[in-house]
Amino acid sequence: MPNDFYGLPLHPLIVHATVVMIPLAALTVLLSALWPLFRAWAGPLPVGISLIGLVLVPLSTSTGETLEKHVAPSALLEKHTQLADGLLPWMIGLFAVSVIGYAIHWRSQHGHSMQKAVTVVVAVLAVVAVVGTTVQVARIGHSGAKAAWDDTDMSSVTRP
Repeated sequence: MPNDFYGLPLHPLIVHATVVMIPLAALTVLLSALWPLFRAWAGPLPVGISLIGLVLVPLSTSTGETLEKHVAPSALLEKHTQLADGLLPWMIGLFAVSVIGYAIHWRSQHGHSMQKAVTVVVAVLAVVAVVGTTVQVARIGHSGAKAAWDDTDMSSVTRP
């Protein structure tokens, strides 16, 4: 895999897609788990968006590891890397809950009854996965911004 795209490092480009898709996946999974009307309208959309987010996580970490070889090591960068390594399990959980939720919805639409307790458990697991994934993405993004910008000398920047 090339390390850049027309001279730009791939990591920031892929990370921006990741930062958009994962919260979008979390939102659609949450709405689908808690709001039957949205669930009926969205169908497999939360599953598809979650799958895209799931694919983007290893791409983000892989390009990050490549970029890490070209920048000065720091404690902030190390923290960012450690936090990023913790996202994949959350994203797997979010994807799994979206698949299970859609399967329950699909079965109920095709005449198979589902116990209310199963739906409630899946909704609770969806909330846990959504919160965990969203918090982890925010922590990773914040630590990445700090790693990229904390050492930058902003004293020469003119303020309006």
